[in-house]
Amino acid sequence: MTQNGDVQLYQVDRLKIEVHPTREAAGVAAAQSAASSLMRLAKTNAEFAVIFATGASQMDTLKALTQTPGLPWAQIRGFHMDEYIGLSPDHPASFRRYLRDNLTQKVQMKEFFEIDGSASDPEQACKEYAELLRTANPQLCLLGIGENGHLAFNDPGVADFNDPLDVKVAQLDTTCRRQQEAEGWFGSLDEVPERAMTVTIPALFRVPKLIASVPGPRKAAIVRRALQESVSTACPATLLRTHPNATVYLDRESSAEAIDLLRFSTTAARG
Repeated sequence: MTQNGDVQLYQVDRLKIEVHPTREAAGVAAAQSAASSLMRLAKTNAEFAVIFATGASQMDTLKALTQTPGLPWAQIRGFHMDEYIGLSPDHPASFRRYLRDNLTQKVQMKEFFEIDGSASDPEQACKEYAELLRTANPQLCLLGIGENGHLAFNDPGVADFNDPLDVKVAQLDTTCRRQQEAEGWFGSLDEVPERAMTVTIPALFRVPKLIASVPGPRKAAIVRRALQESVSTACPATLLRTHPNATVYLDRESSAEAIDLLRFSTTAARG
């Protein structure tokens, strides 16, 4: 472990971890890291692609990022990682609406490609989005970790570390759907869609840099599992420990159940 003021820095396997005093501070730190990456990429690329996550965990990160002056938004081709099937883009829980409200209406990107969860043929829509994503070759991904350990909507029951597809239709498990209800996106569990379109694990892990924002007490148990359990699809987030350039930004609440593990980890702390 190393300390920098109120920030504690750790490393488990290849995964870098930052613990900040508050969720707002963690979000700002994640945004600062993303901003540095965007500036670096802009120097060597006329345009480049970035994948953005949605949900309560991303609020502070996106707020800080969109308020950062001088970022090269005009060079960025934006993507997102998942969307409910059959949900109107105007629904409060739609990820298209979330990204319009929190990202694309606040900054002017070169392009932003939405996942069309309203498509009449979801499988075909997945194929078309996968082609766009592979051609764009994203260089940065902002993501979160679900309460069941999912990355995007790759819940334990459908996650495949060797998935042949880049984007697919996924069945959402009950834990995932309950999280969406608990965060206030839906009025009841019955309102939460059972299927979604999601970028798959291999497509996410081809991205050279991953920045994960994981704040709040509801994430404490899954953070511990992600850092402690063997790497497996039982907790897809465990795979983050194998990525060559991934950082997880936690607050004191989300790190609470893992802090002893982090302090006594045999993996060398970041210097």
